[in-house]
Amino acid sequence: MQYETVFILTPVLSDAQMKEAVEKFSKVLTDNGANIVNTEEWGMRKLAYPIDKKSSGFYTLIEFEGEPTIVRKLETAFRRDERVLRFLTFRQDKYAAEYAAKRRSLKAAKAAEVKPAEAKED
Repeated sequence: MQYETVFILTPVLSDAQMKEAVEKFSKVLTDNGANIVNTEEWGMRKLAYPIDKKSSGFYTLIEFEGEPTIVRKLETAFRRDERVLRFLTFRQDKYAAEYAAKRRSLKAAKAAEVKPAEAKED
């Protein structure tokens, strides 16, 4: 089954601490047999409403494939970590999975277009 999780980390973290937290949750998934399909760090964004007196947070998306029992273990890890403000994990149906794959391919195509242009400028 394919899943997608988005979590918000507290904004007081340094870049190294934020990356370490993302790696920690990725490791929870891989240690339990999940296959990580995609990870996107959306960066610092303003929250719709204050959470723990904070108005912004680091957003991260992880798409993965695995057994349903993995979700419970991942969400337990989210709840135990005080750096996580909010999280949401859901199972992708076939339409959401197709859309996510299309979005990833478009993003990869845009990145491929930008790299040759950068190389010419140097």
